[in-house]
Amino acid sequence: MDKSGKKLISAARLTRYLVSGPPFIFLLLLFIAPSVIMVLASFRYPGEFGGLAPLAADPSTLHGITIETYQFFFSDFIYTEIFIKSILMSLATTFICLVMAYPLALLIALSPKQSRDLMVLLVILPFASNFLIRIYAWMIVLGPQSALNQLLNSMLHLFGIAPVQLLFSPFAVLVAMVYAHLPFMVLPLYTNLEKHDPYLLDAAQDLGANAWQRFWRVTFPLSLPGVFSGSALVFIPALGVFVIPEILGGTGDMLIGNLIKEQFLGTRDWPFGSTLSIMLTIAVLLIAWFTAKLGARRGRYV
Repeated sequence: MDKSGKKLISAARLTRYLVSGPPFIFLLLLFIAPSVIMVLASFRYPGEFGGLAPLAADPSTLHGITIETYQFFFSDFIYTEIFIKSILMSLATTFICLVMAYPLALLIALSPKQSRDLMVLLVILPFASNFLIRIYAWMIVLGPQSALNQLLNSMLHLFGIAPVQLLFSPFAVLVAMVYAHLPFMVLPLYTNLEKHDPYLLDAAQDLGANAWQRFWRVTFPLSLPGVFSGSALVFIPALGVFVIPEILGGTGDMLIGNLIKEQFLGTRDWPFGSTLSIMLTIAVLLIAWFTAKLGARRGRYV
């Protein structure tokens, strides 16, 4: 190989390193390294005043290393129950977001091009304000003196039903979680739906398919990659959220995110908090892998 060929190979290798190097360093410093620290901390004893207990002076011994946190996690069903409750709440959030986001995304995709950008801007506009302010605003909307709560209780009173409290309830948590994660479902669906070939619907209409059949036989199958992407973007963050249940939930609405936060900041049991975080990370990775495999399989058959 001549010198010019070697220079081209060296330049291509340098370009590859420059392109892939910063993302790799980013993942190494902000994901891999904290994950390794979390795994190591899960095998430690909690400190007397919180944090981690010191290791043995002799590094050749295993004194100070334990698996008690994992044994404790799998021996008490209450933590499994909190995991199940968190998964069910995340599934409900994902399903409601999908039902609400699909018509909106389809409306945006079918709108004239000059108005699509404005409609997408309106979808992401809530991100321009602080997240905590938006969640605290729901305390006013769902509070006992709010118009919504009084109207609902007035209607229930007509049917002889006792008044209900919207705030500090699973309903308030679910409403706020849907509100916070709805844009993450709308955007992937819109990105997918706007790429559909309209001539496919015309061909289905020529073959005798009505509007409902055209949707289920053509539009919906083609939009499944967007459905899977949006579902993953909603389900995974909703599984670990703790701010919304902390502010709007009641005493019985603790989710796995709240439990992890309590272990680190409340009881200061860092090893057990790390164990819970590892279990959550494994659950998220398994769900992401399953979603990716399911989306790829469906994509091959569509």
